[in-house]
This record gives sequence, structure tokens and C-alpha cells, in this order.
Amino acid sequence: MNVLMLFLRNQDHTMQNEQKLTFPALFDESVKKYGQADFLSFVDEKPLSYNDVSGEIEKLKALLTRHGIKKGDKIAILSVNMPNWGISYLAITFLGAVVVPLLPDFHENEIEHILKHAGATGILVSDKLRNKIDHLNCEGLSLCIRIEDFSLIKADTELPDASVPDNSLVQEDDMAVIIYTSGTTGKSKGVMLSHKNICSNAIAGRKLQNITVGDRMLSILPLSHTLENTLGLILPMIGGGCTYYLPQVPTPAVLLPAMQKVKPTTMLSVPLIIEKIFKLRVRPKLTKSPVLRTMYKISFIRKLLHRAAGKKLMKSFGGELKFFGIGGAKLDSTVEKFLIDAKFPYAIGYGLTETSPLLAGANPGDGRLQSTGPVVDGVEIKINDPNSISGEGEIWARGPNVMLGYYNEPEITSKVITEDGWFKTGDLGSFDKKGYLYIKGRLKNMIVCSSGENIYPEEIESVINNFRFVIESVVVQQKGKLVALVHFNREELETRYQHLKEEISGSIENKLEELRKELHNYVNARVNKFSQLKTVVVQAEPFEKTATQKIKRFVYA
Repeated sequence: MNVLMLFLRNQDHTMQNEQKLTFPALFDESVKKYGQADFLSFVDEKPLSYNDVSGEIEKLKALLTRHGIKKGDKIAILSVNMPNWGISYLAITFLGAVVVPLLPDFHENEIEHILKHAGATGILVSDKLRNKIDHLNCEGLSLCIRIEDFSLIKADTELPDASVPDNSLVQEDDMAVIIYTSGTTGKSKGVMLSHKNICSNAIAGRKLQNITVGDRMLSILPLSHTLENTLGLILPMIGGGCTYYLPQVPTPAVLLPAMQKVKPTTMLSVPLIIEKIFKLRVRPKLTKSPVLRTMYKISFIRKLLHRAAGKKLMKSFGGELKFFGIGGAKLDSTVEKFLIDAKFPYAIGYGLTETSPLLAGANPGDGRLQSTGPVVDGVEIKINDPNSISGEGEIWARGPNVMLGYYNEPEITSKVITEDGWFKTGDLGSFDKKGYLYIKGRLKNMIVCSSGENIYPEEIESVINNFRFVIESVVVQQKGKLVALVHFNREELETRYQHLKEEISGSIENKLEELRKELHNYVNARVNKFSQLKTVVVQAEPFEKTATQKIKRFVYA
């Protein structure tokens, strides 16, 4: 096979060479530098300092050791976000044991499967999720701890004279975590990440946003996901920043007051959150009257309206935000254009759980529309077997952040990691002349039509999602034809056509049918003949999603 390689490599490894890339080594350094600085906190509580957290870690290490936990043991965390989540994560890994983070949304059956597959011997669980493990059949689970106060729920073993191992025994290549992804394709695998994988990636992330003492991170994504874990916990830890957690699910009613209290300088998000803000709150206000809708179609007026809306959006975020990182899926182009016009400090990142996660990213203001930015420090990316015309091909990555492999899955691991260390991401992409990476879509999502043409559903969905009243969509193949499942903004429709609703029974359904037909024609007028839709189907309920709010395509395929 003719393989044309495009290498982009950054040689700046100075910082990494000077540091031992383990959690205890980096944390000990932070305690020396920032001991009195704030580190972890709930929104409405007094933050724990780095010194405070160090003391709590030592107490939990002693408790775990006393109950038989040793290097290599697998300890699960099933908890909502809180300061004690991070303390648990650090204490477990400081012992050389392995954390198995469980997503709060996992079903009981998934939790039982993961605990058994990983061979977990202990678990820390929060009160809100304890009911998910009460009736599980996990014989090897000998230790259960309440994460809110580290009190014992169950302990089969006690070793009163056990000595707590020294942090220096932990090595860079030791496994630190096994993350079981809840993927868009349905098959969950345990991704093994080492201390070096995650620490090197967090250090590389500092080039995108160097969090320092005084910076405030507001955490809204689950800590059990790699994005929030590496860039929302370890990255602030390295620089002396403080991370704040919400005591409840981040609904608008909870999130808006929290942002006014914390006044975050940094946040991490997935596209769906900012897309919903734009489509459900910003755009409806900018187009609420016939006059505004007409003005909104004029480019320079639209930019002025976006700029004004951006100022209000910044205030709603607390007014001090300087980095709003977006990752986990592709951002809608219309929403990104709004963020650019609004001068909102957003930044796009690209990566996967298997790469700890960051592979490419840009600073706020340095991005390019629909690009994920340049390759991050210490990582190599090549486009394997690129198309001679478009330059598109599968993205392969190599670097210190690439996983150890899939837990107990050597055959699957060998299929995605080559002998010389290249990880096959499964994503299709290309570089521009200045080294900015553009993602085309997932190889697994690609549809091959009867004439042999490759169809990328993400491209069609991008067109659909720019149609008025559309929140989200999925394009699938049914009986050889393309079908679009579309979730409309019914709330906005009801507000806009309230007078019709009062006058005519079922008028909203009639309007939805009109929009469905109009959307069908709208899309087919804007895509090539191979990507023409056979029909559009109204999806009444929101689509099922993963932890990073990507639609679970396998449910609808």
C-alpha cells in the first residue's frame, strides 16, 4: 500500500524531561509551590487548599492500605463530581493502585459488567448512586467506602499494622486508570492509561491555557470522563488553580447562579451545551420579530447583533472567562460563527480517551473555523493513505499520551496500535498548509452508497442543524436510502406560533409537518446527488447520548 505521511512534530520536551511524570511527583511539587492556595471546592463552600488536600490524601491512603489495597489493585469510583472525587483518585494512584472511574449515568448492568471485567476489589460510592450497587453480584468486591466522608460501608479485610507505601514507588509507566467508555457504537472497552500518559498530556495542555494560582475552573462535565479528568483536574493541579464543583446536576437554574458566584476564568464543555445556549436562548431572541428576522439575514447587522449577544453571554458566565474549551464532538459551524462574531473566548480541542485525550487544539483567538487547531506538544500525527485530491485519510497519532491498550483485549489492541506505536484513531481528517487539523468524520459512520461513493453523515447533519428550529439530527441508511431523524425545538415553535395553537387544534403538529417537508427540500438543494435524503422523520424526544453528549448512533442505525 502506498502510504504518504504528513508529519507534524513538536520537539519541546524540556519541561517533561525535568519532571517525573507521575501524579504523586507532580502533586508534591504543587504542594511545595502552592500549599496555601485553593485547590478543590464545592461552589458554596470554603475551598480546600493544596495542603488540606495533601492531608486528606494521606488519611485515605492509610485507610485503603489498612484494608488490604496494594499496588496494582483496581478500585472503582462511582460518584457525582465533588472534591472528594479528586482526593480519592489521587490517593488510589499514589498507592500504585488503579482507578476505575464509572460514569454516573451507567446502568446497573454496565456497572456490574465493568466491576467484574476490571477485577475491582474496592469501590468508593456517593450517596446519590449507592442504590446502583446495592444488589450487584460482585464477589471480588471486598471494600466499599462512602465517598462523602470516607466512612466504611463494607470491609472484608483489615491489616492494622500495614505500612503505607512511599509515593516514590510509583513509576511513570505504571497503569493509573482504566476508563470504560460508553461509546457511540455500543461496544464499551477498558482504556488503560498510565501516569505518564495523563501527566504528559496535562503538561502539553498548559500551552493552550496555562492555569495558574488565582484561576478558577468551574467543572460541569463528569470527572469519570478523560476530558474533565486530565484537563479539569490534573492540569489545574499542576499550575496551582482551583476547581469548583456543583452540588447538583448543571441545569441552567443551578449553573447560572454558580457562574456568578465563582466567576470562572476557565471552563470545559462539550459542543451540545453551547449549541443549546445559542439555539434555545440566543438565536430566538435575535429573531423574535419579523423585523429582527429580516435584519438578521444581513451579514454586517447579524455580526453586530452577535457581538451584543456575546457581551451579555460573557456576563452570564461571570464576566471573567478567558478560556472556554470545547471538545468531545464537532462544533456546529453556525454556532462557531456566532462565537467568533461574539468574541467569546472559545477554543476547540480534539482527542480521544485512548490518547489521554488531547491531540490537537488552539488558544482562544488562534482558531480557524471548523478546525481543531495544530498538533499539541510532544505528539505526532500523520494522515494515513490520504486521498490524492482532498488530502483526507485516517488520522494516526503517536506520542507519550497514547494508551497502554485495552484491558484484557490484546487482539483489539493490536488492531488499533501498530508495532511502531501509531494509534489508529478511526477519524478521517486532513491538514491545511499551516498545520491546522480538520476532522471529516468517523470511519465507522461513513456510508458507502450503491454507486460506491463515500457519504459522511456528519456533513449532512451539519446542513440539517443549520435549519431553523432544528436542535439536533442523525442521518442513517435504511434499505439503501438516506433517512434523517430530526429533533425540532418544539418549545420555540409553541412560543412563536402560540396564536395558532390557541385557534387550531393540532396546529403545532401541522407546523412540524410543514417544516419537515421544507427541511427535506432545503437539505437536498444543498448536498450532492449521492447525499440526497429519501425522507425526514421527526424525532419527538432528544437522542440518547454518551457522557460527552455525542449521539449513540447505534441505537438509531
